[in-house]
Amino acid sequence: MKTTTGIMCAFALGAGLLGAAVILPATPSPAWAQQAPVVEPIKVSVRRITESQYRHTIADVFGPDIAINARFEPDKREHGLLALGSANLSLTSSGFEQYFAMAGSIADQVVDAKRREQTVGCAPADAKKADAACARAFIMRLGEKLFRRPLSEGEIASRLAVANAGADKAKDFYAGLDLALTSTLMSPEFLFRIEMAEPDPANARGYRLDAYSKAGRLAYLLWDTAPDAELLAAAKSGAIHDPAQLKAQLERMTQSPRFEAGARAFFVDMLQLDGFDNMIKDPVAYPKFNQSVADSAKEQTLLTTIDLLVTKQRDYRELFTSNETFINRYLAAVYKVPFASDAEWAPYTFPASSERAGILTQVSFLSLFAHPASSSPTRRGVKMHEIFMCEPTPDPPADVDFSKVQALANGTVRTRLLDHMENTGCTACHRRSDPPGLALEHFDGLGQLRKTENGTLIDVSATMDSKTFTGAPGLADYLKGDTRIPSCLVRNVYAYGTGKTPDERDEDYLADQSAAFAAGGYRLPGLMRQIVSSPEFFKVSIPSGARPAAASSPAN
Repeated sequence: MKTTTGIMCAFALGAGLLGAAVILPATPSPAWAQQAPVVEPIKVSVRRITESQYRHTIADVFGPDIAINARFEPDKREHGLLALGSANLSLTSSGFEQYFAMAGSIADQVVDAKRREQTVGCAPADAKKADAACARAFIMRLGEKLFRRPLSEGEIASRLAVANAGADKAKDFYAGLDLALTSTLMSPEFLFRIEMAEPDPANARGYRLDAYSKAGRLAYLLWDTAPDAELLAAAKSGAIHDPAQLKAQLERMTQSPRFEAGARAFFVDMLQLDGFDNMIKDPVAYPKFNQSVADSAKEQTLLTTIDLLVTKQRDYRELFTSNETFINRYLAAVYKVPFASDAEWAPYTFPASSERAGILTQVSFLSLFAHPASSSPTRRGVKMHEIFMCEPTPDPPADVDFSKVQALANGTVRTRLLDHMENTGCTACHRRSDPPGLALEHFDGLGQLRKTENGTLIDVSATMDSKTFTGAPGLADYLKGDTRIPSCLVRNVYAYGTGKTPDERDEDYLADQSAAFAAGGYRLPGLMRQIVSSPEFFKVSIPSGARPAAASSPAN
């Protein structure tokens, strides 16, 4: 049990997170970041870690049996990715309380008598008193894993003071460790990915990401967690800056089973599967829908994507054409197919008659981007352009009349959309967004196959870029041959990994990466390795007003 004094100490250490903006407390410049005596390292990026990164890190550091039962602060999506919005997130007062409760619960479990022999790593001379040596070793070892770098002497001293004070107050050494760990888990250095730049020895007037920031960028992209011991060792020695050593780390990490977790996290973000957290369906229109169907739909798309792109390492474009997937009992009912397996999930290949071709015809995409009681060709088309082509669609004018398209009892959605497009200002966007959605109209708002609407046969023909095709299979073939599809994936991997929205200065680089992606057979692990091994992936933008390395030297 935490003492009131200890709780207030831990609270004070994290108080800089309160408010509407990120406030990082001033701390002594750590020894690992000091590359030149006359130049201070520069903070170039601050991103709040995601829920999955938090969970993965805690499991890696303390063990997968640590329970985390809490709600996390909502993420913010920018330019199609939550990874880009994380740079503009802080902690609200209620969010701080939630993180504090989580930190306390985790710390309680870590120092619990059942686990402390494995987690603490040392034993005090007297369990009823403070033990500075053991507490210091504990703080340094776990602090390095949580902060993704060694702690400075000031950071160690502040937590050691909390541990000693807590132990003296409670007459319990482990109560003091509990408080010290709570304060570490509440630190901005853990809850935020703080990237630092240091003078670049190869460029007299330039900066580069320091070794620990570089290791963090690698680990979060490829594994969705903090760097492991080997990666931290490569950062500590500086080997991570050597291209050959970096390549060796990339090979190790992309061949590791943990690469699957990184790929899953990336596709949850890119495919906007977090939308299932707030999706609702009209129970009258879709009586088969429930939370188990929603959870299953999300998992089906992830299982399909990982199996195709990571396990089998097939052409990324097959994601839009393959009829191979996985189903469970809940989805079998929606797809109206048999499920005879005793396993929770089983491989399944849709027949041609099902019209299922790729992930756009799975329940996840079809139900997420539809209305609660009906399908929506426009939403589906808008999201297809946004997610897979990196082409956002402008919001509709504020005065648009939606009454015609919302008249669900009248005709088919195609005829209602044609009437709707009589609204001035709607035609240009609808001509671009609606065709792919109309090709998917044989699937209702839950993703169930249908042929008619209100007793009328549904027309699923469509034309895009002067190419006419029919239905979902036709759309799949069209997308497989569209160069915007793989180029968008390249852009998203780069943006997701760097936390930076690409601009015109990145276009040549992205074009080169897209060409290399094509030359490599559109394989996801190869794309990850080629982007991460490029110097552009680690380039830094120095905030305005910061002095370049050479300019800081008295000799200049």
